[in-house]
Amino acid sequence: MGLLSLGTPLPWDQAKGLAYEVRKHGIEQFLHIWRNMKDRQKDRLLWGDEVEYMLVSLDHKNRRARLSQRAHELLSVLQVEETEKLEHAKLTGEKPVLEALWRPEFGRYMIEGTPGQPYRSTVSDLANVEANMKRRREIVTELLNDNEVLLTVGSYPVLGSGDFFEPQHKANGQFSQSLFLPDEVINPHPRFRTLAGNIRERRGAKVAINMPIFHDQHTPRPFIDPSIPYDRSLFPGDKEAKEGAALPDHIYMDAMGFGMGCCCLQITLQAPNVNQARRLYDQLATVGAVMMALSASSPMFRGYLTDVDCRWNVIAAAVDDRTDEERGIKPLAKDRFVIPKSRYGTIDTFLGSDDGHFKPEYNDLDLVYDHDIHQHLVDEGIDDLMARHVAHLFIRDPLVIFEELLHQDDSVSADHFENIQSTNWQNVRFKPPPPNSPIGWRVEFRPLEIQLTDFENAAFSVFTVLLARALLAFRDINLYIPVTKMDENMKRAHHRDAVLNEKFYFRRNVVSDGQEEVAEMSASEIFNGSPEFVGLVPIVQMYLDSVPVDAQVRSKIDEYIGFIRGRADGTIMTAAAWMRSFVRSHPEYKFDSVVSPEINHDLVVALDDIVRGRRPAPELLGSYAA
Repeated sequence: MGLLSLGTPLPWDQAKGLAYEVRKHGIEQFLHIWRNMKDRQKDRLLWGDEVEYMLVSLDHKNRRARLSQRAHELLSVLQVEETEKLEHAKLTGEKPVLEALWRPEFGRYMIEGTPGQPYRSTVSDLANVEANMKRRREIVTELLNDNEVLLTVGSYPVLGSGDFFEPQHKANGQFSQSLFLPDEVINPHPRFRTLAGNIRERRGAKVAINMPIFHDQHTPRPFIDPSIPYDRSLFPGDKEAKEGAALPDHIYMDAMGFGMGCCCLQITLQAPNVNQARRLYDQLATVGAVMMALSASSPMFRGYLTDVDCRWNVIAAAVDDRTDEERGIKPLAKDRFVIPKSRYGTIDTFLGSDDGHFKPEYNDLDLVYDHDIHQHLVDEGIDDLMARHVAHLFIRDPLVIFEELLHQDDSVSADHFENIQSTNWQNVRFKPPPPNSPIGWRVEFRPLEIQLTDFENAAFSVFTVLLARALLAFRDINLYIPVTKMDENMKRAHHRDAVLNEKFYFRRNVVSDGQEEVAEMSASEIFNGSPEFVGLVPIVQMYLDSVPVDAQVRSKIDEYIGFIRGRADGTIMTAAAWMRSFVRSHPEYKFDSVVSPEINHDLVVALDDIVRGRRPAPELLGSYAA
């Protein structure tokens, strides 16, 4: 989860006075990186994935499935091999060889796993992704107790509802001050609790997350959530729910943990140089929403069925630290800007590249950026588009400042830059090379929902990488649409069954120099093509036809592509649709939108059975085995 440093995090009343200094030095650090790395060339097309897992403890006797804080304990065991091999490498100079790398996430019940080293640039290496993901799952599973399972879904259905956590704790923590979540669900690393507390302190109120309820046959109209303890008065913010923060016909959540406690699948790609990284950033941003719709796996929050399929808006609201002035509720007096979006959202400006496709009208948002920072960057030789991008990121305050990292040598450190960069959580992230590192210019693709099985996660990862390779190989492909259309696509992608029912803005003449045309298309048309549009899958297949690929490797890749085709045309269900269907067909479901602890238990057992191959699910996986 972004930058993770060790040290003493400062509470907001101390950190806010240092925001200017962090921004100032962060810009100087970026300039040092730019000067040293802007001409870097011929980096290999390495890449990697990040898979986030939840640890669940099953109580079959009482039919309960609870998130387990033991994931944090397992993480320390998982990291032993890495620590030992890195120490050995320091002594011998040998490069450590690791099967996987393990990192903490916001939730104490979460673990992040990545490949031990990046995947190589060859197409044949794509056939190894699924096996690597399966091995990672095996490594963790070997450490589990008999009653524990590893789950990969976007949102845990009953997070914040009843006795959802093991061991059980009261929701009375000082950091989140949540009506529903105890602070014990937060990873004990000092960054995470400080992040939750500082977002609330900076905002001047608790975050207000409202997801529309799925109105079933017996769901009350209007739906007024009976599980909200409206009369609690433990913290000043407790009254906010009663005063309007909790909306009718919505599921109300009030803490960062509801968003950052979700899981996702992320792909990071290294480009040969900065210009090709800029091209990837822009082009991949345009496909983010429809890829999210295909990967939807978050249909339930806080014990209720929602009318959305994805987690993105929950996270955006969960980390929305904007004050009343920044949200436009009050006139600007103490703050610098009115900011239209949370710091978690779609990108607001394209970067452009040397491919010649960018036009100023694509950046059709009235971009909010720090004009002084922009001018300083331009004066130092940064082009206007890149300067605007960085100056836009730096309208935000740093959320967590470590006392030990305040004073740095800007020529060799990037900590202050990354402090701001890593807490701008956008659908794609442009990542400069770290100082004194062999790592090059990268792009992180962030909108994908995590999938239930390793096959699905491999399919989405491989398809994303192949699309990126095609975009670099076929530079005449142009996917630009206006930024405002991307925003609208993201709104539509959240809707229930969006992959089947929504239309998305997409560029129709992606390989033509003629008059451009942006049309509304279904997910199937965008991926599989139509008489008017070539389709992303055929573009990927054209790329595969242009490079040497072993027949066995191509056969495996064709399975992944077939799966993506099926998701797009609706013949293969999303995980969100499958889980909603499971709940609604459960004999104990009362068609009132409530996901009871017993139904949640049975759902988790069913999902685990699918992962282990004990329960066939052709409607979810097609003809492809888990």
